[in-house]
Amino acid sequence: MNLPFRSADQGQALPGCSGQPVLKQRGQREVFCGLTGIVWLHRKIQDAFFLVVGSRTCAHLIQSAAGVMIFAEPRFATAIIDERDLAGLADIDVELDGVVNRLLERRPDIKLLFLVGSCPSEVIKLDLKRASERLSKLHSPRVRVLNYSGSGIETTFTQGEDACLAALVPDPPLPASGTAPSLVVAGALSDVVEDQFTRIFRDLGLDDVAFLPARRSSGMPAIGPGTRFLLAQPFLTETARALEERGATHIAAPFPLGAEGTTAWFKAAADAFGVSDSTFRSATDAGRMRAAMATAPHREALVGKRIFFFPDSQLEIPLARFVSRELGMELTEVGTPYLHRQHLTPELELMPQGTVLSEGQDVELQLDRCRAEKPDLVVCGLGLANPLEAEGFATKWSIELVFTPIQGYDQAGDLARLFARPLDRRTRLEV
Repeated sequence: MNLPFRSADQGQALPGCSGQPVLKQRGQREVFCGLTGIVWLHRKIQDAFFLVVGSRTCAHLIQSAAGVMIFAEPRFATAIIDERDLAGLADIDVELDGVVNRLLERRPDIKLLFLVGSCPSEVIKLDLKRASERLSKLHSPRVRVLNYSGSGIETTFTQGEDACLAALVPDPPLPASGTAPSLVVAGALSDVVEDQFTRIFRDLGLDDVAFLPARRSSGMPAIGPGTRFLLAQPFLTETARALEERGATHIAAPFPLGAEGTTAWFKAAADAFGVSDSTFRSATDAGRMRAAMATAPHREALVGKRIFFFPDSQLEIPLARFVSRELGMELTEVGTPYLHRQHLTPELELMPQGTVLSEGQDVELQLDRCRAEKPDLVVCGLGLANPLEAEGFATKWSIELVFTPIQGYDQAGDLARLFARPLDRRTRLEV
């Protein structure tokens, strides 16, 4: 018998599964490292360059993850640290300065350079923070140099974006005195989604809206005590902390996935800025109807199907809310690398009571639970997908849900299709 969880101080049932115990396990885990975020960030910030300071293994990872770009020169590279550097036989600061100088001579279009550590400074024997400060002074004002860690020892792959945006936050100037409160949307979004969101904000009467990161380094928003911010991604813990340290105020909301999440996300912004209900409905009703129509065919294929989420991208909880409430799927377990309750409570309140939540991973134990549940669909990383497929499970790569534009009303049908496609493929193969 399932009993509702109750708040100790209020004595009433908590909504959804916000008061639910979380299974926490620590052991072997299967995740990409934070360097992978470069793959979408270098496309988003059009005059930035990402220089990974690391090993040949890191260089191979970035090249493999990003693919071979024949018709356009990518805005990322690797400064390889070899045994000579690690042994102290070379002045690694001088070596790095030489690499940066050659890079900027070859690529005068670079206005923002990120030095990305592939390992902690104790491993690579180089303080990238001091190096970035020195190089920024050297190449200012033409180029700004920032740094962050993409170490797989310290991060999951979406935390690379978090670290990058957190490094950007102290960089823009503070707003001028007397500037009206503005809204910043934090999280890398595809340009088409950003344009769609901008139009809806304008329909709400909110013209002073900026996005972090901006498409160009010169467009990074000013952030200060008058700023309010919405998170577009659930994995931006350090970015949110950096924004709050600058005096910005977080607007709590579910994340903009599906019709329900997108509507709640915009409603939180509308309420924060005093937008009337009639204006809000006028701005969002059409989009909500389009999203419902686009997801309906996929709901017919997915309703009642059982789904298991392995921890990988930190998108798992918003995605679970979407597939449960809008597609009618049954949640067997929802795993996430980290569960930040302050940011995810609005999502947890919408999820079914009794949902099994897990944080962290002991992969062998979690695989045993997945096999016992026999779900219709498993959402997991690339390292687990092929073995699970060989065992007869239908899988969806979680990384595809990061690379694909899935936020907003007009992407709701595409998001639903990503979950329907593996089951449709399996049905076709069986025929």
